[in-house]
Amino acid sequence: MVTGCSPRDESTPDGPRVSGSDGEAVPAPVATAPVSGPERVVLALGDSMYAGYGLSRGQSLPDAIQARLRADGINARLVNAGVSGDTSADGRRRLAYTLDRLGKTPDLVLLGLGGNDVLRQLDPKVTRDNLAAMLDELRKRGVPVVLTGMLAPPNLGPDYARRFNAIFPELAKRYNAPLYPFILDGVLGSRTLMLPDGVHPNAQGVARIADRVTPVVRQALADTAEH
Repeated sequence: MVTGCSPRDESTPDGPRVSGSDGEAVPAPVATAPVSGPERVVLALGDSMYAGYGLSRGQSLPDAIQARLRADGINARLVNAGVSGDTSADGRRRLAYTLDRLGKTPDLVLLGLGGNDVLRQLDPKVTRDNLAAMLDELRKRGVPVVLTGMLAPPNLGPDYARRFNAIFPELAKRYNAPLYPFILDGVLGSRTLMLPDGVHPNAQGVARIADRVTPVVRQALADTAEH
């Protein structure tokens, strides 16, 4: 199975959209603590794994993470800048524009690109260079980052997999960024958690991913509050 994202979905806007919009929500815990404190803005910049490919509005991964953070009493707002079909080069081209368009510096960026690079079998060096350029830009702006990684499937060969799979751990170490190593961990291969295409998670799969990624985001927000 090729791990990656679909070709660009032209119905998905290129600009960021705020999570928590109208529509059926991803299963999420009921709030157990009152939301308090200053608003913490998290920009989720990625591909269809963030955009919510094949799901109803309000069912994306940023929506699900926002719901879980707010259930913990954290006044978080996730801005969904996921675009289906985006490669790392596409994300690099729109990063500065997306940040400027926000109107304020986000407290955190959740960065998840690379799946479409694998799907197109792009040179891993190109993917690494694009992601590094994005991390350089975010460092220059003083914005902390959480990376959600991708892995290459074995059918692309051991050399390609070795080169690609090293990208996210190496960049996480280099930029001191928290890393969730494989965004589809525990979901890929499950018929009950994936859409019929076998590539994208369904709403239940998104909920499973959010359960695992939210603690990483929560800790990153806590770390930023201490500085």
